[in-house]
Formats: sequence, C-alpha cells, structure tokens
Amino acid sequence: MAPDNAWLPSSWRSKPVAQDVKYPDTEKLSKVLNKISSLPPIVTPSEIERLRYQIGLVQRNEAFLLHAGDCAESFDACTHENISAKIGLILSFSLILIWGARLPVVRIGRIAGQYAKPRSSSYEKIGDREVLSFRGDNVNGLDPDDRTPDPERLLRAYFHSTTTLNYLRGLLTSGFASLHHPRDWSLTHVRSASLRREFETIVDGLSDALDFSHTIGVESTASYEKGGGHGTLGEVDFYTSHEGLMLNYEEALTREFPIPSSSSTRTNASKPAPTKAFYNTSAHFIWIGDRTRQLTGAHVEYFRGIRNPIGIKVGPSMADEELVRLLDIVNPDKEYGRVTLITRYGARKIEDHLAGHIFAVQQSGHPVAWICDPMHGNTLASSSGLKTRNFGTIIDELTSCLRIHAACDSRLGGVSLEFTGEFNEEGFSVTECLGGSMELSEDELGLRYQSFCDPRLNFEQSLDVAFLVSNYFKKERRGAINDTANDVLYAELGGVRTPTA
Repeated sequence: MAPDNAWLPSSWRSKPVAQDVKYPDTEKLSKVLNKISSLPPIVTPSEIERLRYQIGLVQRNEAFLLHAGDCAESFDACTHENISAKIGLILSFSLILIWGARLPVVRIGRIAGQYAKPRSSSYEKIGDREVLSFRGDNVNGLDPDDRTPDPERLLRAYFHSTTTLNYLRGLLTSGFASLHHPRDWSLTHVRSASLRREFETIVDGLSDALDFSHTIGVESTASYEKGGGHGTLGEVDFYTSHEGLMLNYEEALTREFPIPSSSSTRTNASKPAPTKAFYNTSAHFIWIGDRTRQLTGAHVEYFRGIRNPIGIKVGPSMADEELVRLLDIVNPDKEYGRVTLITRYGARKIEDHLAGHIFAVQQSGHPVAWICDPMHGNTLASSSGLKTRNFGTIIDELTSCLRIHAACDSRLGGVSLEFTGEFNEEGFSVTECLGGSMELSEDELGLRYQSFCDPRLNFEQSLDVAFLVSNYFKKERRGAINDTANDVLYAELGGVRTPTA
C-alpha cells in the first residue's frame, strides 16, 4: 500500500468524481460531514482485520464467500422483522453451502449502509415530468417531489446503519444463529415441499453430528476462529458491506488507527510492515462499482488508501490489462485478503471475457478472491414494464462461471446475490424475479413487487440457488462430476430449467 504521506482520506477530491451528487446547499453539507466525522466508528479495525484474514482463506480455497442482501436498503425497511428475515435467509443459505461443500462460509451482508445507488442518467421521466433521478435514501426521496439532494440524509444513513448493526449484533449474540435450532430461521413461508424436505434433511443430519461431537467432547474449530471469542457478531462471524459510492460520507468515517499486532497479510517481506493505517469504519467491506472504477478517478484514488478488504465489480467493458493495472494501484504489495473481484458480465457475455480476466490476473501474481454476481448483467424489462431477472439466466451465468474457472485452473470463491427474506402478513415472499422451482410467471410479478431498485430473488428462489451450488461442490468433493457444471446443476433442479430470456 502507498505510504501514508502519499495518501489522505481527502486525496480523492483532486480527481474526477463519477456519479457525483450536486448539493445545492454546500454549507449545510459541510456541517453534516463535520458532524459525521466526530461520531463513533460503526465498525472496528479488529473486525476489519478478521475479515481480511478470512478473505485470505477464500483466496486459498479454504473458505467460501457469500455476499448477499438488498440491492439498496431503505430507511423504512429498518425494522426488526426485515432484519431478522434477511439474516435468517443468509444463515439458511450458508448452512446449505457448508453442508455440501464442507468449507467455512464467510458471510458478508449488503446491509447496514447500502443506501446509495448509481444511475445511468442524472434525470428520469415520471409521467410527463422530468425529475432528478432517485439516488437512494441517503441522497434524496423516492417521491418525485422529494428529489433535491439533502445532506441531512447522510446523517440519517449513519444512524440507520448503526441501528441496523446494533440489532444485528444483539440478534446474533442472543442465539439466533445457533446451529442447535436452525428451524427458527423462518422457513414457515417456503411453499415448496421439496425445498422444505431438503432443508429438514440437512437439519436432521446436523443434529446428529452435533450430538456426536458433544458426546466425544469435540469443540469448535479453533484454527478458523483466529482471534478468539465467539466471532465478530456472536456465534457466527457476520460482516457488513455497501458500495463506496458517496466519497464525502466515506471520507468522514475514515479514521487512522494502529494496526492490530496479530494482523499479517503481506507477501512482500522486504518492506517494513506499517504500524498504523486508515480504516473505513462505515462497514467491514466496501466495493467499487462498474461505473466508478476509472483508473484515474476519485473512487480508485480513495480505495487505494484504506486498509479494508475491498471488492471490485468486473464487467464486460473491463479490458484484461486494465484489470491488472487497477490491481496494481489498489494492492501494490499483493497482500492476501485485500481484493475480491466480483464478476458481472451477463449470461451472454461471460464466455467472451471471464477466461481472459482470469489468465491476466494469474500472470500478474495478484492474490484475489473470484466471486460471481449473476444478477446485475441479467436484468430485463417484463411486458408490464417492471424490471425483472430470469432465474434460468442467473443460473446460466453462475454455472458458466464454475465451468470456466475449472477450465482455467482457477476456482470460484463465492457468490454475490441480491435477495431478500421479506414476506408479507400472509406469509408470501416477494415476486420480483421470474422462474425458480416455484415457476414464477410474468403475470405474477406484480403481486408482491416491493423493490424500489433492482429485482431480488425471494426466499425460495434463493434456497434453489443454495442447493444448486451446494450440490455441485458436494459432487466435486466426492469426485462425482463427470459432466459439465451446467448439466450437473440443472440435473439437481430435477430437469426443470427456466428458458433463458
């Protein structure tokens, strides 16, 4: 990493800012940012260092990364029901993965700060009116009459983030995540009898394993629990993340701290290890979006100086050599646990780009975790005009990713999904993505379409994906894969494949 005297949290201000927000009241903005800069950190350096260590395990193929949650959080969704449902789904998904892959799962939620969203245009048309685009709850309102960027929303974002994380911590330290009662993770609204049976099979097997372990006196795996205790948030480790889009907000929450003495992820031993570093304390993990990854831009300048593990969205417009140059900038010392590449090409474009990106990174010697985002490149408009995604297309990209990594002597290290555990009073999940084992049709999209941003997989569709990935890794672990990854995974769906749109 660059020496401290070559970088400050404000260094980005000298670079062009993509997706910048123009505030009419700059004096008010300065007052709000000064207030945020004096407030306590939301997360701590020791938690961030723990995540760096665990992402290093993912890079060494010793763990699997699950990055999941909402496309964009809303302030109104900060309720105990929504948070509990989201965490319950993440825990259920990770349990299914662990059971099949026999690997620890690093859980990173898109939660407690994912309030901003990039837009392709500064304006949008609503009816006969052209108004400023909705940029997320920390910028302006969804109501067309509330589109003026308001700095006070940044302060509200801070407090909604801390409220969410506070409840999350309490939830997980109170036994919610205990493997002794995973049935508490809200499966009551899953309509698919086959999914419920599969999950119950895992729970029964887990109960037997726990009983056996208790009988012979086996404790938890100490090697994975580096740092001691019960983990960052209780009985399981759980980390928060968001896109680092609003750089003035991120700067206000960037603080310099001593690096915990037990931390070591460097591969270049010729340089003296730093004793202090700048940490972004708004979240454990933040990422650079596909629209803000310009090599000479403000976002890359900011990200190169923080010690947090970071994600980089990699799309079809990223050239091979550009990707390596970007890695050289944000991780010049090639430290483990530092960079996660989140690929999002689209099912039709992955064949043209992923292998080249893998080869370029392999040749560069940069350690990275490869994560597949099969959502963002596969958004389409339904006949009614609603944004949606086709489950079959999502699976197409995911399985192509598995196959291409295997062919390139690489390995997929995780998935990044937009999903939600939300359900209404009648126990029905959202209806935003087509297909899955529930065979959701276009006519049903409007029943419970609740996203104000991008369409999300619902609880059932998310478990469909979890079992597909888990069963693939189970077969791989047993040496039972004799066909392409696509055929293996689709076979696990019982031969039911939603046609690619």
